[in-house]
Amino acid sequence: QVQLVESGGGLVQAGGSLRLSCAASGLTLGNYYMAWFRQTPGKERDFVAESSWTGGSTFYADSVKGRFTISRDNAKKMVYLQMDSLKPEDTAIYYCAASRFGSARASPQLVAYWGQGTQVTVSS
Repeated sequence: QVQLVESGGGLVQAGGSLRLSCAASGLTLGNYYMAWFRQTPGKERDFVAESSWTGGSTFYADSVKGRFTISRDNAKKMVYLQMDSLKPEDTAIYYCAASRFGSARASPQLVAYWGQGTQVTVSS
């Protein structure tokens, strides 16, 4: 079956960096738009970044633009989120998401598969 497994979360001071990884199995990664979302308690899951099928096109939420970078390696079935200049407001659970039919940033219901999430905590 399809699995998305995130890793790389943790506790970091403001201004620091983390690199999240998402390992995919049970699917052909190149057939999916891949994205990262994040969620804090009591709030909806928010879009963070996405990559088109080959990685040739990327899109970022305004709140992370210039600080976060999404990348993918379809052969290794891996998706990454490099997070630099982290801020306390970036604290959240980060989820990897796969959508079969294009971007899901405005329509999370189009996400076919979600990972279990990884906690990122940024201290001030």
